Amino acid sequence: MDKNKEIWIVAGILFALHFFNFLWLNSHYNAMITYEESVQAAWSQVENQYQRRADLIPNLVALFERYAAHEMKAFEEVAEARTRAASVRINSEVPTEETLRQYQRVQVELSTAVSRMMVISEGYPDLKASKVFEELNVQLEGTENRISVERKRFNEASQKYNTYLRRFPNSLLGRLFGFSPQAYFTAEAGSEKAPAIKF
Repeated sequence: MDKNKEIWIVAGILFALHFFNFLWLNSHYNAMITYEESVQAAWSQVENQYQRRADLIPNLVALFERYAAHEMKAFEEVAEARTRAASVRINSEVPTEETLRQYQRVQVELSTAVSRMMVISEGYPDLKASKVFEELNVQLEGTENRISVERKRFNEASQKYNTYLRRFPNSLLGRLFGFSPQAYFTAEAGSEKAPAIKF
C-alpha cells in the first residue's frame, strides 16, 4: 500500500506541475493575442480616418470645380493622389514595416495635393465665402486631427505589444507561436501636426 500511495503522490505532483505550466503558458499566449488584437483595432481606426478623409475629397473637388473650373491641374493632382491612396491596401490586419511605409507615402502625397488645392482657394473669395466650403474645411481639419490621434493610438498599441513580446520568456514563446513585432507609424518630419489651413 505504501508503494501505491507514493506513486499517487508523485503522479499528483507531476499533474499539478503540468497543470500550472499549462495555465502559465495559456496566460502568456492569451496576453499576446490580446495585445495583437489591440494593435489590429488601432490600425482599423487609422484606416477609418484616412477613408473618412478620402470620402470628403470628392465633395471638395466638386465645389472647387464650380468656382475655379480653370484650375484643372490641381483637381487632377488630387484625383490621382486619391486614386493612388485608395489603391494601397494592407492585406493583413496589421501592416508590415514596408507596407506601412508605402501606405504613408501615398497618404502624404494626398495631403500635399489637397493642401495645394487649398492654397489655390485663396484666389477665389466667392469659394471661401461659401457655406459648403466652410463646412468641408471644418470637416477636413477635424479629420486630419482624428488621423493624428489614431496614428498615436496605433503606435501606443504597437509599443505595448512589442514590449510584451520582447520580454523574457515571452520572446521565446512568441517565436514558438508565430508572433512577430509590429511596425510603427513614423511620420515625415513636421507631419505630426495636422496641416493648418487658414482662410
